[in-house]
Amino acid sequence: SMAEGAGARPRLAELLAAGRRLWEEVETGAEPSSGAPAVQDKVRQGLDALQRAAAMVAQLDLFSENEELEEIASADLKYLLLPALLGSLTLKQVDLSRRLEHLESARAHFWRFLKLCRSYGLGSFHLPPAGPPEEEDAGSPSPGGPAAAQPSLVAMASSRQAKIERYKQKKELENRLASMRTFVESGQADEDQIREFCILQIQKWINTSLEEIESIDQEMVILRSRGTAKQSSAPPHGTSRQVRAPLKPFILTRDAAQAKVFGAGYPGLPTMTVDDWYEQRRRQGVVSGQSAPQRAPGITDEELQKQQQEKKEEEDDEEALQKARNWDDWKDTHPRGYGNRQNMG
Repeated sequence: SMAEGAGARPRLAELLAAGRRLWEEVETGAEPSSGAPAVQDKVRQGLDALQRAAAMVAQLDLFSENEELEEIASADLKYLLLPALLGSLTLKQVDLSRRLEHLESARAHFWRFLKLCRSYGLGSFHLPPAGPPEEEDAGSPSPGGPAAAQPSLVAMASSRQAKIERYKQKKELENRLASMRTFVESGQADEDQIREFCILQIQKWINTSLEEIESIDQEMVILRSRGTAKQSSAPPHGTSRQVRAPLKPFILTRDAAQAKVFGAGYPGLPTMTVDDWYEQRRRQGVVSGQSAPQRAPGITDEELQKQQQEKKEEEDDEEALQKARNWDDWKDTHPRGYGNRQNMG
């Protein structure tokens, strides 16, 4: 009923505002790790508020796929953002055992948002497929052999061009949003300006959603291939991997003296000794007391092999050095020709 609708609006506005505020706090958070309990609490509260708002929007039937953009009241435009915000917060959950589920759910939110934007003629973009790429055609070589599987150079160049375009548009959008924000938030803007501001925000989220779906699809392929590899060697149930904070760049030094030297030359990068580094990683639960150092995120097998090779070479050098030293010591105590008594010529 209309009366019910009128009563719901203020509540709906509150829920969206709360969800957006929590999303922003998590997005621009000062907490070093997204896995921190305080951050994850905000993620849960934000998801809860946004989900309740989305349910109300569905109940009030605010948007329909055969309606024109002009038909949406300016005050209601902002509710179009709900699925995009839900997608973004869904990705910020850190439970690794449920990662695939979170990726699928976030992707569905982003896709719903994009589909709605398309039906209102907001932004010109290719709507990605509704579901993630299937496992069969992801990563399996095509019948034409490896050459056929290579995307054509033309396609690669045009997708690169599209990315550059999208990046430019995004920057332009952000600049326009920044210049309008204070004006709109101070309450000086008229309805048309508020509407324009809201549409710009929607367009910014269109870009974000397209990017997120792309990276979700890539991550899903990796997780699935890991999953099939894991099934053969499944760990005992209940072993949970700890969430790792991403590594910040720094210079690794051998000892404190070197740290002082390097620290002077690179004021932007913190320095730490190898011992500090191990200590820090151990605290984060990444390096156990004696085990080999685990790879940092983003290191390929090739790089890992190279590191192991270098380590082996260092150990070999160490061994060779030790042998040479032992030989020197031996020569010091044994005169030349000692022990060579059998064939005295």
